[in-house]
Amino acid sequence: MFSNKEEFKKTFLKRLEMLCGKRFEESTLRDQYNTLGNMVREYISQNWIQTNERNRARKQKQVYYLSIEFLLGRLLGSNLLNLGIRNVVEEGLNDLGIRLDDMEEVEADAGLGNGGLGRLAACFLDSLASLDLPGHGCGIRYKHGLFDQKIVDGYQVELPEQWLRHGNVWEIRKEELAVEVNFWGKVEISNQNGRLTFRHIDSEKVMAVPYDMPVIGYDTKTVNTLRLWSAEPAKTFPPHKSVMQYKRETEAISEFLYPDDTHDEGKILRLKQQYFLVAASVGSIVRAHRRQHGHLYELHKHVAIHVNDTHPVLAIPELMRILLDEEGMSWEDAWHITTNTISYTNHTTLSEALEKWPIRIFQPLLPRIYMIVEEINERFCRELWNHYPGDWKRIEEMAIIAHGLVKMAHLAIVGSHSVNGVAKLHSEILKKREMKRFYEFQPQKFNNKTNGVTHRRWLLKANPELSSLITKAIGTSWIKEPQALIHLKPYAFDSLFLQELANVKQQRKAKLAKRIYEKTGIVVNESSIFDVQVKRLHAYKRQLLNVLHIMYLYNRLKEDSSFSIYPRTFIFGAKASPGYYYAKRIIKLIHSVAAKVNNDKKTNEQLKVIFLENYRVSLAEEIFPAADVSEQISTASKEASGTGNMKFMMNGAITLGTLDGANIEILEAVGEENIFIFGLTAEEVLNYYQNGGYRSHEYYHHDKRIKQVVDQLVNGFFPDVHDHFEPIYDSLLTQNDEYFVLRDFASYVETQEKVEEAYRQRERWLKMSAINIAHSGCFSSDRTVQEYANEIWNIHPLNK
Repeated sequence: MFSNKEEFKKTFLKRLEMLCGKRFEESTLRDQYNTLGNMVREYISQNWIQTNERNRARKQKQVYYLSIEFLLGRLLGSNLLNLGIRNVVEEGLNDLGIRLDDMEEVEADAGLGNGGLGRLAACFLDSLASLDLPGHGCGIRYKHGLFDQKIVDGYQVELPEQWLRHGNVWEIRKEELAVEVNFWGKVEISNQNGRLTFRHIDSEKVMAVPYDMPVIGYDTKTVNTLRLWSAEPAKTFPPHKSVMQYKRETEAISEFLYPDDTHDEGKILRLKQQYFLVAASVGSIVRAHRRQHGHLYELHKHVAIHVNDTHPVLAIPELMRILLDEEGMSWEDAWHITTNTISYTNHTTLSEALEKWPIRIFQPLLPRIYMIVEEINERFCRELWNHYPGDWKRIEEMAIIAHGLVKMAHLAIVGSHSVNGVAKLHSEILKKREMKRFYEFQPQKFNNKTNGVTHRRWLLKANPELSSLITKAIGTSWIKEPQALIHLKPYAFDSLFLQELANVKQQRKAKLAKRIYEKTGIVVNESSIFDVQVKRLHAYKRQLLNVLHIMYLYNRLKEDSSFSIYPRTFIFGAKASPGYYYAKRIIKLIHSVAAKVNNDKKTNEQLKVIFLENYRVSLAEEIFPAADVSEQISTASKEASGTGNMKFMMNGAITLGTLDGANIEILEAVGEENIFIFGLTAEEVLNYYQNGGYRSHEYYHHDKRIKQVVDQLVNGFFPDVHDHFEPIYDSLLTQNDEYFVLRDFASYVETQEKVEEAYRQRERWLKMSAINIAHSGCFSSDRTVQEYANEIWNIHPLNK
């Protein structure tokens, strides 16, 4: 059906009439999108089936990647690209008077993620399939995702994501493969033939119904699977609840990503989500393995289960439950299989992100799972006692259960064979500080796997103009082998290439400027420096530092007639969690600053501030190619890796950042002359935290620039907000500036001046841009996934 343009048009028109029951002339763009989506899914169905059959026939080891998020973005464009049929489809649609770009706009971004964690998971799935590796994703099919962000008078308002309003053309419901998940109830213990047995009774049952989506590799016949679970009522309702209450509580499990957990009701729901994901996924994995092998004694030789951060860590006790209670194994055998099956990636050094669940919530909700975690903890503490006799403090610090809490990161480390960080610095901080005790005890478990991003989406698809220029220069090998981008490096000294690179960047800036005008009504200078910070809004990511610098520039432009800057457009995109009120105040501050700056005729020719609402993958694909400056300004030691820094670099933006996360590895790759680094080092930050000595008031009183912008938060400079920014003011002074915004302010201002100086030297800037692109291949997720495959999962390509 995609062999040539004419064949495609003929099939497309016929399928449209069959699916929609109307003539082509009467069809809508959505009808046309659904028709094309169904055609693509049918086209790959044979490869999808054959991939699964090949896995079974060869009894190849497979990895299952469990993640609470999969931030996929739109799939039509990437699927057409990976299948190599985009040109045929585009030409055929053009003949029919349809723009493929318009059709892609019909597709909603799948509401399955929030930030870097989910996007990393999506990049990994792409790389697994493109490298012919047998690897699948397991997640939750959120009905309403995180939320749709609307900005009303500068304030964030959250609305439910309606990504499933028109269905999802890529998914297949497989009700026959549903898994029963049990909550509440109690555990009945009995003795059978001298062996204790455990039975979970009087439980509240929920059905996990799978929806499978194909994961299509680039230029390969491998089609892996992303299985998403939807929570639905079981046939037997709990007798103590009304039917409607049970239905509401059940469906809530897969309704929203990250429900507010400031109260017990939200905590229970989040813990339900996490167990629902792992019970359904592990149950499905085990069922498939039993069907092929008949028993589970060699599960770890055929299956790898990877938990992406702490959310799916209950996979450890759940697998133990199956091996102990259903398979009848001894504890020792079950523990050997579990720990050799499961591996864990840590994504944070933030203590608040290392999940801890109160026993009073955990035990009644998951009674059998709690018993198993308790036994794991007992045995682990006994092992520690034998290793460190009398060292109660160490044992207390390392215990999985302590002070009324179940510590999920501790469970993850103890119950897995591999623990990895996601950048060199992050992994070292884990080993030397955050998880030092565990590293001292079992150093062989710890390793680093620096994150990567799929260059096929973030360069080939998102930036076809740049991709064409690269291919013209070095050929097409970089698409399959991203490390080949290094061959572009000599072109950094080719003035003709640099001019073409400048032309490409200008095209993308014009395109984004058009989008900005459509969304905001603001006209931006396409020749200005596009300075971009797009990421989840959190205090440690320091959007505040960026905003205070903009306020400083505005003050200077207003007060000093001799001062001028190269025109600069500051672009933000970020969602703040609904209950994270401090972050939401930062969003309001950005808008208040934008209102001042953009409406001031004295400054708005040189300075513009843009906030693009509802930041998501499809919007990111427009932003990254247009960026000149990549703001990666987190407090050193706080950002585990970052992946936005890699996407910007891949598209020729220059990093302005701290020595944090993968910024350090970007610096090592491109050299200090091709990146802008400022601020405290991780060691200096950690020293302040450990030993004190930082006093934000000193910076406030001794730097008049800082005093002015901080005072403007509360002195009526923003007349529309009353005392709304007082918590920000207090965080900087009364609470001693936890993330060292004021400490790094002067260094940031100075480095921003260096950015402008470099940008004014156009050939120098373009050379820096080309060198960044050339070195971006090592930050492809293909490299990262291959390292996981070789060193953690022990899986091999399907064609070998």
